[in-house]
Amino acid sequence: MLCHVGSEGEFKADVVDVVGDAAAQSLVGKPVLEDGSRAVVALLKETNSLVKIERFKHKCPYDWRTDKPIICDFPVKCSLLSHLQSFICSRSEWCISRQRVWGVPIPALYHIPADRAILDAASLSHILPILQEKGIEYWWSGPVKEFIPPALREGEGVHVWRKGTDTMDVWFDSGSSWSMLDERGDGLGQKYRADVCVEGSDQHRGWFQSQLLTAVGSGSSSIPYKTLVTHGMVLDQKGKKMSKSLGNVISPITVVAGGKDKKKEPTYGADLLRLWIASVEYWNDVPLRTNILNQTAESLRKIRNTARFLLGNIGDVYEQDNEDAWEDVREYMSLVNRYMINELQKCEAECSAAYTAYNFPKVVKTLQNLCNITLSSFYFDINKDNLYANPLNVYECRATVFVLKEILATIVRIMAPILPHLAQEIHDSMYYKSKGLVFLEQPWNWREGGFAIKGFTEDDMKAVKKGSDDMVMLMQEVRPAVMSLLEQAREQKQIRSSLEAEVDVILPEVPDVAPDAQEATTSLEDNRKTRLAQFFRDHEEFISKHFIVSRVTVMDEGSLGTASPEWIYIRSLSIILGEGFSKPASALGSKESYDIAIRIHPATREKCPWCWTLTKEAEDILCQRCADKLFDEEMGEAQWDEETAERCGREEWARRFVENMARIAAYTRRPCTSILTSERFTWREDDE
Repeated sequence: MLCHVGSEGEFKADVVDVVGDAAAQSLVGKPVLEDGSRAVVALLKETNSLVKIERFKHKCPYDWRTDKPIICDFPVKCSLLSHLQSFICSRSEWCISRQRVWGVPIPALYHIPADRAILDAASLSHILPILQEKGIEYWWSGPVKEFIPPALREGEGVHVWRKGTDTMDVWFDSGSSWSMLDERGDGLGQKYRADVCVEGSDQHRGWFQSQLLTAVGSGSSSIPYKTLVTHGMVLDQKGKKMSKSLGNVISPITVVAGGKDKKKEPTYGADLLRLWIASVEYWNDVPLRTNILNQTAESLRKIRNTARFLLGNIGDVYEQDNEDAWEDVREYMSLVNRYMINELQKCEAECSAAYTAYNFPKVVKTLQNLCNITLSSFYFDINKDNLYANPLNVYECRATVFVLKEILATIVRIMAPILPHLAQEIHDSMYYKSKGLVFLEQPWNWREGGFAIKGFTEDDMKAVKKGSDDMVMLMQEVRPAVMSLLEQAREQKQIRSSLEAEVDVILPEVPDVAPDAQEATTSLEDNRKTRLAQFFRDHEEFISKHFIVSRVTVMDEGSLGTASPEWIYIRSLSIILGEGFSKPASALGSKESYDIAIRIHPATREKCPWCWTLTKEAEDILCQRCADKLFDEEMGEAQWDEETAERCGREEWARRFVENMARIAAYTRRPCTSILTSERFTWREDDE
């Protein structure tokens, strides 16, 4: 848990990690409820990041002595081993015998005349082989004479001996579980330690402690476990602990297999139960109700739908994969694909660290954010045009499919420990010829700073991070402004879909990038502005996909023209310049900015029947992009039939091609891109 407020209620020095050196100077040491809050407002004003200031009343705890507001702090508990240490230091001697009619017997022999117990190495070496051969219950049923060592039988009869009836404390029994682990093989007779022991928080006085005491009592110099993990209790809908005696237990079997009434107690499956357990803060007491299970089912459905989309667009690419796949698509990686690879690396690193720390809720949250926000609400929307409108042998499309493959492989690796059945189902669909387990055929060999793409170099990682930084600028600075204007047009009934609009990015005039010899005479700020302007011009086509509009035009203020659209919405915004050419406006301490304007207006062209964007000229069958890619001679016969073209002409062939593709798409309710590369498309003479 990160907290930049100290015990005195003041900003700590580590706030510099969030706001930077310049802003931290005005925050460190100031009370957060007084001058610190005012300093934050001032910093937001300096960067034009403050939207609104409003006062409102709310309940706040007050100190009863000083009558001043207080800050509630929830510190993380100390190490569980330290917690355990406090119990051990304060405990008394441990009586390990119990007088019960069941349990593990203590194999002690009692000499009746002297009322003396015999339990030593000699007696145990005689008794234990007998119990190993005939079972532990034989202690109760077998004759006493069989358990008396020969040395004790001399001079006295069997009648002076009796077997003990005491049993071992169950905590001593379970606390000896470490003794069943294999020896290390170092010749010292030392046992391996358990990687982790999991139990309820009450076991600091029970199993955790008994393992430690038995290990130390046996002469071991190390504790029997590496890590302790404690969990809370499951609560019912009234907040009471689930207990058999209260009859308020929801059986795990009922959750997995369903109850007698399937409407009230549906079959959720094992994966859902595992997902719920992994998503809650298990170290606290957690409630379990029907609505919670339904919410978890919805979360699982979204993860599953994400995987279905990925599988549907990857197709058989896994069967055709080779070690040179990255080499083939490296040059065609768009900004959003580079951004996605960088996001995958960060996601995998976060989940790996969370698994190591047994922080399963963070794993689930990271996975859900990746599926629901980064992918479903952003990356998939941007790439649908690329996936649906382009043939699979177009390199831009192949690059996207390559990234989709990496996304799916990453998701499977992350989800497998929590959702093994879904991971196996996806694995079987990806590799339908394989009969192996996902854990064996897709092992998670994560290494910090690396990535699981074959042929991925350090230079590739730099390019990916550069593309990711550019995407962050678009997402945090420009995209919200465009989305806001599009929503405004939608509310005013000007458009139904964002594809019915075009976007103009209006840039102020800036000097050209100076040659190397003159770079010293050009200000750093002008240089950054020039590179930012060039970035918009170089990625004009991609930005239109990023905003999901029909066209984006990057223009200077002096080239606006005199055209008067039917309607228009415009907004100005400032991009804060950073080390590269930009950084988010939320980055405090920088005052260099680049002012641009965003303008949206109705699309000026007609709808292309293939890609559905409003980019087709009135006299054409297809938009220029689709025509170039579908009828490129280098594409081969799958896209262009010369014989048919000679009979009916190029434009007529295009018209028939699009109409037939549309009919097939309407019938199958899915894109027909696979047909473009799978078979030759021709018509009979009588085809209408």
